[in-house]
Amino acid sequence: MITQQVRWEFLYPVFAFHFTPAYQRAGLLFGVTPGRVWAKVDDGRLDVRFGRWRVSTPLTNIAGLEVTGPYAFLKTAGPAHLALTDRGLTFATNGDRGVCLRFHAPITGIEPFGVIRHPTLTLTVADLDGFIRALGLPPTGGS
Repeated sequence: MITQQVRWEFLYPVFAFHFTPAYQRAGLLFGVTPGRVWAKVDDGRLDVRFGRWRVSTPLTNIAGLEVTGPYAFLKTAGPAHLALTDRGLTFATNGDRGVCLRFHAPITGIEPFGVIRHPTLTLTVADLDGFIRALGLPPTGGS
């Protein structure tokens, strides 16, 4: 079983998130820990786990992306965050820098019933450049 897992990770890029100590402490109560947070690009799909939250969408659903940051601690630390202004979803493990993905068709993620749909998803993966390359899309702006 372990051999299959290593091979799986070798075949498909799995991206860890960059945690800062304050964000790591804030995420503990919500199961947002380094072992339970990742983004995977494989076989034409993006799959993301953020503690108990999950997102999955075809890569063809990604309309564009932008490198963003910095982020306000109170608006991003701890659990998944929903922006009330635009329904964007944020999975943040640091306040420095991340990537905001825009979707052709909004995705589900903040709640288990799929009622709320998100036009964007912000992720704070450790290897932003590698993640962007794996998605196969050029950034459209940002820092």
